[in-house]
Amino acid sequence: DVSPDLARYLARNSGVFDAVIGGSFFGDWPGATALRDELAARLGALDDYERQLDAARVWAKEWHFRIGVHFLRGLIDAEAAGRQYADLAEAVIGGLTGPVVDEFARKHGAPPGRGAAILGMGSLGAARLTAASDLDIIAIYDPGDAEASDGRRPLPARTYYARLTQALVTALTAQTAEGRLYEVDMRLRPSGKQGPVATSWGAFQSYQRDEAWVWEHLALTRARPVGGSAALSRDVEAFRTELLARFRDREEVLSEVARMRARLAEAKPGAGGLDAKLGPGRMQDIELLAQAGALIAGAPENGVTAQLGASAGALGLGSADLDAITGAYELFWNVQAAVRLIGRLPDDPAELGAGARRFLLGTAGQPSLDTLAAEMAARAGNVARIVEACLGRATPEA
Repeated sequence: DVSPDLARYLARNSGVFDAVIGGSFFGDWPGATALRDELAARLGALDDYERQLDAARVWAKEWHFRIGVHFLRGLIDAEAAGRQYADLAEAVIGGLTGPVVDEFARKHGAPPGRGAAILGMGSLGAARLTAASDLDIIAIYDPGDAEASDGRRPLPARTYYARLTQALVTALTAQTAEGRLYEVDMRLRPSGKQGPVATSWGAFQSYQRDEAWVWEHLALTRARPVGGSAALSRDVEAFRTELLARFRDREEVLSEVARMRARLAEAKPGAGGLDAKLGPGRMQDIELLAQAGALIAGAPENGVTAQLGASAGALGLGSADLDAITGAYELFWNVQAAVRLIGRLPDDPAELGAGARRFLLGTAGQPSLDTLAAEMAARAGNVARIVEACLGRATPEA
């Protein structure tokens, strides 16, 4: 009664027992690069695009199931599970990009210029996903001097990459006979919903230097390349690092973040109790403070803990406050990761099944749901006070 999603997968894929019995199911985690290469080899052996999409779904779900089982059995903790889910998503994006490009190029020719880089944003960029995370991505392309592709049905470079990006999103999200892979969110691209689905390299640089709002630079603190052209990915990451290193007016950044925090709190105030993500002093609050710190300090780190460590001085955080925030974030992440694997909490957490309750409490290191809720509330209250002090502080403490 712990994870209905894992149970449904096992019921429909009894062949997974062969991997369990064979021993490879409990082997060491291979990492994103090895996973991507394995998927690319599997898809490369197939000459039909629809079969490749189905094969990618079968392969990804096998690995997704393995991560969940390892987490449930205590073979990995919540932090490792988050990293492995992110590795898997990166491998899927990287492994599918080749077949998507090949299929698109058959009609419209090879990608003009240097191709496109896929930038992971949000939790994907921070390399920490849950069992139910969607993927935040943006696409950046570099056509070079090429104005169009050179295939049977050539397209202008801008149109080519917009449609290619849509083809990749469809490959990730489409419901086939083997289900879907991920939900994809592209709202963090330049100009948001109003912007093109793929942004040229030149336009991306110009926009980020001259037009982007503070919140868009905050989003870039959690960005990292996860697929596409290796050369362009390196250039994008170098530009991101250079952009973040620019001088920021500390008071301006904190004022903008304070306003953003207030808007988020009004739109989604959080439910309290076992809600690990929303509400004062909980995950969203901590992530926002970490992004603000990274932007002020010019730190290239993507993850929350690393960002806080790199920017504690810029934020005026003493060691006790830093420990309080990072400790709270670890607890909230453990709860969030466990809840997302369970599926969802009932309106009354007391109605949670015995197995799910044991798993949640074991992951959180608490003896009961009541003590867990009380611990979360106490830590959130403490963190909220620290966050509010940081956002209201014009200069760092001596």
